[in-house]
Amino acid sequence: MKPKVSVITITFNAGRFLQKTIESIINQSNKDFEYLIIDGGSKDNTLDIIQQYENEHFTSMEEAQKREETISQKILWISEPDKGLYDAMNKGMHLAHGDFVWFINAGDKIYDDTTMQTVVDTIDNNSSCDVVYGQSIIIDEEDNIRGERHKIAPKNLTKKSLLNGLVVCHQSILVRKNIAPDYDIKYRISADYDWVCKVLAKSRQNCYIDKYFSRFMIAGVSAQQRKKSWLERYDSMKKHFGLLPTLWAHCKIILKYPFSHKE
Repeated sequence: MKPKVSVITITFNAGRFLQKTIESIINQSNKDFEYLIIDGGSKDNTLDIIQQYENEHFTSMEEAQKREETISQKILWISEPDKGLYDAMNKGMHLAHGDFVWFINAGDKIYDDTTMQTVVDTIDNNSSCDVVYGQSIIIDEEDNIRGERHKIAPKNLTKKSLLNGLVVCHQSILVRKNIAPDYDIKYRISADYDWVCKVLAKSRQNCYIDKYFSRFMIAGVSAQQRKKSWLERYDSMKKHFGLLPTLWAHCKIILKYPFSHKE
């Protein structure tokens, strides 16, 4: 039987954050999910951490294939070079067997041990639901809570909601796999915005849960990266909504940002 959810963790040289991510996932009270760790060929202690769990929880894809087992093992990992974050996310989606995909990357955590149960109950009770989403809390590298995102997920999420930016945290949205497109890897920082736009254009129903889904780790971002992110987001917004709506949306975002900024 297919799992309800495929949880996917992308990691690269993030060993010091990975264990807390793994623990938040394998300790869920509801076990109706598979877990995929997609590592980009890390040179730190990432594989040592994964292998600590291997006998009890994890199977490498290489070992599964040697034993002629299917790739639909409950918990699998792979470590090989990739072309960046979004290429690795595409790889994870292609390997996933769950009805829904959920990205919880290294450093991030599922909010608490009952969150998966809440998500699965919602999926079971709403057969037309293609997107399940909630809120996020921000944590720092030491797991201290920093507050909520300055963009709060709306109760009625539509594609037009994204004229206000990425209003739903990528770690707090689950998408039915059969409508999930590949990430456009021409975007190096903001392909998640483009991906959510495409998802919401296809989704039949977006199911909001008024709870935290994830603890999203925020780390330092250079000014150069932030500028590139804004440029990519602008390009994507213009593609999905046109030039004039994009310019107007950015004017509103710039005016509101100093008053709404949390994290």
